[in-house]
Amino acid sequence: MATQGGLPAINDIRGLDPFRWLGGAWLDLWRAPLPLLTYGLLVAAGSAALAYGIYVTNAAFWVLTLTFGFVFVAPVLAMGPYEAGRRLEMGERPKLGQILLVRTALRQDVAYLGLALLLIYFFWGRIAQVVYGLSTYRLYHTAPEFVDFALRTPEGHNMLMAGSVVGGALAFFTFTLVVVSAPMLLDPAANMFAATASSFRAVSRNPGPMLLWAVLIVLLLAVAVGTGFVGMILIFPWLGLASWRAYRALVAEAPAPRAVQRPPLKPVATR
Repeated sequence: MATQGGLPAINDIRGLDPFRWLGGAWLDLWRAPLPLLTYGLLVAAGSAALAYGIYVTNAAFWVLTLTFGFVFVAPVLAMGPYEAGRRLEMGERPKLGQILLVRTALRQDVAYLGLALLLIYFFWGRIAQVVYGLSTYRLYHTAPEFVDFALRTPEGHNMLMAGSVVGGALAFFTFTLVVVSAPMLLDPAANMFAATASSFRAVSRNPGPMLLWAVLIVLLLAVAVGTGFVGMILIFPWLGLASWRAYRALVAEAPAPRAVQRPPLKPVATR
């Protein structure tokens, strides 16, 4: 992936390019709707099941444990729509099995990226505990009690404001870390250092358009959650395809996708 001079060069993009990525990804989605929407359905079902468990059991320990596990495997799961975008760019129609299990994602560098996201999430969990502890001396054991505190008390409003500021900054840092590196690691020749460095350089070189891209991702995910995760069926694969287009637009030396070449079959010897 890296050029002879070191890291791959980063392209300059225009301010409205994120909308073009979404527009192109929308067309891509309907070129292979069945596998991509099925993929989105699986993600939506898992998210809804986790949310239901949080609401019904209020078992904070198990909720956090499941969330940590999901964050750890999230980069591998996100490889599905990237793989679909790669195959669509080659003129192929991806099959469900090809995007459910992306073989090039099962390697150390992707695991390192997942570990980095897990550590960031641990850090955010500690910050959230501090913000919560500074906002109230009470423990709220059920979800309705906590929501009532957060939305109807001045202390809860302060907690939400402080958490939003700190969480937003940490979320943008995470976005900067993975916006290019996650799809870039689909290439077996890419490594963790080159991928993450390229991701940070892409954001620093194009701060305005990339901030817009981050806002669009947050808004679309908010819509997905606000619809009871039903919107996730469509939005998750759509955003994945758009993220592939973003990577291809940002990284100058991103190699054009090529089909896997298999060695020719040896002729069977005959007598």
